Amino acid sequence: MGNRVSKVLGVAVCALLLVGIGMSTQAFAEAKGPMQFVAEAKAKITEVTPQAVKADLDAGKPIILLDVRDSIEFDAGHLPKAVNISRGLLEFKVGRMLTDKNANIVVYCRTDARSALATAVMQEMGYSNVKNMLGAFKAWGLAGYPIYNRHGEFTMLSFEKRE
Repeated sequence: MGNRVSKVLGVAVCALLLVGIGMSTQAFAEAKGPMQFVAEAKAKITEVTPQAVKADLDAGKPIILLDVRDSIEFDAGHLPKAVNISRGLLEFKVGRMLTDKNANIVVYCRTDARSALATAVMQEMGYSNVKNMLGAFKAWGLAGYPIYNRHGEFTMLSFEKRE
């Protein structure tokens, strides 16, 4: 009798393991990738073009430019008077650094993926006037707008690979 119980328990354990493996494989197959998270964030947020941001800056409108790239990227070049909070630390630092949740905030990164995620998170944190800059730092630079670093102002050079 003990041998029969052992066999039944063994079959039951194997069945549970197989079901568990199947469920984890299915869950893995349904897992979201980074670009799906970005697409979902972009569906929830407001976006603004670099041209509109530049026009508002030129008009003297109060804007906080929030760069969510890593500090080494920020140090290499950033938009005028931008504030830097790395995307990885945003939830921990933004409330202390940007206390006015009604301020006009434009978020950017290199290509507008991290900034889209950051904008969505900031909305969830109660920031009411936060927007993502379409095309981000790359689009700003390619438009010929000024970029700053510790050496001063410069513009991005565009070049093409020749074959």
